[in-house]
Amino acid sequence: MKKTLLISEIFPPVHGGSGRWFWELYSRLPKDEYFIAAGSNKNVDTISFDKTLQLNLKRFNLSSTSWGIRSLTGLKLYWRTFWQLRKHIKQNKITHIHCGRCIPEGFMGYMLSKVLRLPLLCYVHGEDVEAAATSRELSWIVNKVLAHSQTIICNSQNTSSILMNNWLISESKIKTLNPGVDTNIFVPAEQSTLIRKNLGWESRPVVLTVGRLQKRKGQDMMIKALPQIKQKIPNILYALVGGGEELYSLTELVSKLNLTDNVMFMAEINDQTMLDCYQQCDLFILPNRTVEQDIEGFGMVLVEAQSCEKVVVAGDSGGTSETMVLNETGFIIDCTSPAPIAEMVTNLLMKPELRHKMGKKARIHVTATLDWKVHAEKAKHVFSNSLDNK
Repeated sequence: MKKTLLISEIFPPVHGGSGRWFWELYSRLPKDEYFIAAGSNKNVDTISFDKTLQLNLKRFNLSSTSWGIRSLTGLKLYWRTFWQLRKHIKQNKITHIHCGRCIPEGFMGYMLSKVLRLPLLCYVHGEDVEAAATSRELSWIVNKVLAHSQTIICNSQNTSSILMNNWLISESKIKTLNPGVDTNIFVPAEQSTLIRKNLGWESRPVVLTVGRLQKRKGQDMMIKALPQIKQKIPNILYALVGGGEELYSLTELVSKLNLTDNVMFMAEINDQTMLDCYQQCDLFILPNRTVEQDIEGFGMVLVEAQSCEKVVVAGDSGGTSETMVLNETGFIIDCTSPAPIAEMVTNLLMKPELRHKMGKKARIHVTATLDWKVHAEKAKHVFSNSLDNK
């Protein structure tokens, strides 16, 4: 029997799109065939969380301040994890290795695959390889991982194109498997006065963004668009769910533009509150843009919002267009400046019947094509047909 080990530094309860993807996907695969080596995190209670899971999961310290191999810190990371994971592989008679990203998990898998002669599969998300391309050292690592992998899974066709055009990877090695959503959890709901009051939204028109506070997510441009939107919708509220390195600069921007009453930072919230936000918002936006080589690989949050019958708006960068039926369930616009955002948001907020109609189509689209059950079956097919060691 094949036994597969997934190595993923980011894994719930730590927030992160890729970790959520792996949790949702691998929890739907046969437990006796799949094992997970997940990253540990001293800032969250992984012990209590792991007790709720029906998974063969073990935590390892997969984090480091350096992922290169020219630094002592990076070398220590790969040396330590190699021996720990090698022992885990031997104990569980692992036959295949899956890696959540090229760096750092991919290089760990590359070392183990070379020594133990096990087939290697690696996930690529788009922004990960684009970021690595800015460093000669990290590019070397990525090239080693990609060249040695028998199968490479991309989260979007856009990511697949990046690998073929920029990294010269053969199309025959690449499989596209989109992240998805549990349509039994992310369901539509009627507007609730009580829930909106508890969220602090009351009866105001709310535009929601869920995602890490970082430049490529584009929350700053949505904030800059608010003064123009307020000219027609004075009581608009922009709610931001997520934490990140741009929190200080975003709060400074809000203060500078006198938008304190129009912007709500909701930080990291629990799953139920996040679901409430999706269900109760009037419009969802991910105003992403490319920053240097940092892109949005796919955009799981856009899928989750559509599953809740919400129209979505996203930036013209990365793979976000693959999450929606263009102009039927959502819109792709230029989010490198505030004006297009202001125009689109104002137009949609002033047309509730259009939002309702598009929201219904969005739910149908996601249920038919992006539900986790659909993806689990696709994944089983990809994994069973992955090439064995050459």
